[in-house]
Amino acid sequence: MSVINAPAPTDTSVRRDSLWTRFRRAATSNPSTLPTAASLVIFIAMLIFGEVAYGNIVQFSTLSNLLVNNAHLIVVAVGMTFVILTGGIDLSVGSVIAFSSVAGVMLANSGWNPWLVLVVMVLSGTAFGLLAGILIQYFGVQPFIATLAMMFLARGLASMLSTEPQRLADDSPIRWFGTQFKVIDGPKVNDLVITPGVIIMILVVAIAVFVLHRTRTGRTVYAIGGSEQSAQLMGLAAFRTKLLVYVISGTLSGVAAVIYTSRLGIAQNITGIGWELIAIAAVVIGGTLLTGGYGYVLGSVVGALVLGLMTVLITRDGSIPPEMTTIITGGVLLIFVLLQRLVTTKRE
Repeated sequence: MSVINAPAPTDTSVRRDSLWTRFRRAATSNPSTLPTAASLVIFIAMLIFGEVAYGNIVQFSTLSNLLVNNAHLIVVAVGMTFVILTGGIDLSVGSVIAFSSVAGVMLANSGWNPWLVLVVMVLSGTAFGLLAGILIQYFGVQPFIATLAMMFLARGLASMLSTEPQRLADDSPIRWFGTQFKVIDGPKVNDLVITPGVIIMILVVAIAVFVLHRTRTGRTVYAIGGSEQSAQLMGLAAFRTKLLVYVISGTLSGVAAVIYTSRLGIAQNITGIGWELIAIAAVVIGGTLLTGGYGYVLGSVVGALVLGLMTVLITRDGSIPPEMTTIITGGVLLIFVLLQRLVTTKRE
C-alpha cells in the first residue's frame, strides 16, 4: 500500500508566528537591543511617512544631505557614546567645537600651514578632554561639574579670541574637506554625493565599533558602565580607561570642528550652543543607557540620523514652526528614556 505524503501547510500565519516567536526570544535574551531596534524602526517609519506625505524623500539626495549635514554631529555622538557607556556625561563638546573652529580659522588666515592648523584643532579638543578626565579621575570631581567647567572655559576662550564671525578663505586647503564629490549621477538633482568629511565620519564610526567590540579597552568601557568597582576587582584598567573616554570625546569634538568648519567656511564663538544636548539625545535615542553598560555606536548613528531626518521633514512640511523640532525631540527623548527604564527593569 502506497503512502501519500500530505503537502506541507502553506498558511503564512505559521511563518509569522515563528518569526514573532524568534523576535520575542531575541528580545528577551538581550533586552538592551530594544531601544536601538526601536530607533531603527522609527527612522524607517519616518522615511516611509515622508515619502508618502511629501514625496522625494527616499532618494540619493536625501541620504547625501543627511550624511553631509550631520557628519559632525555623528562624530560628536560617537565620542559621547564612549562617555555615557561608562555612566558619565560630557557637556563641553559644543564649546570645544567653537574654540577649535575659531582658533583654527584665525590660525589659517594668519598664514599657518593648513595641515598644522588641522592638527591644532584636533589636539585642542584632546587637551580639553584630557583636562576633564584629570579632574574626574585624579581630583574626584563629578563628570557633570568637570565637563560643565570645561564648557565655560572653552566658550570663554573662544569669545576671547573673537566675538565676530571668522571666515575661512575660499581657496584655503581646509575647505577641501567640505568639497562634494559625486558618487552616483542620478536624474536631475538626485545625485549621491559625498565629502571627505563624511569619509572621516565613516572611518570614526568603524574604528569606534572595532574598539568597543573587539578590544580589551572596549570591554573595559562596558564593564565600567556595569560596575566600576567590579571592573577594578577583575583587574581591568578602569582608571586609565575612564580617563581615556574623555580624551576620546574631546578629540572627536576637535575632529567634528574640522568637518563643520570645512563645510561652512565660517567659525563663531557661538557655534555649538546646545550641541552637547543634541549629541546626548542622539545617543539616548540610539539605545545607549544613561546608566551606562549597554549601548551601541551604530545606534547613536541612527539616533543622529533620526534627529536630522526630523528636521528635514519639518522643513519640507512648511506649516510646522521650526520651534516644534525641539518639542518633538523632547517627546521622542522622553519615550526612549521610558523605554530604557523598561529595559533596566527587565535586566534587573
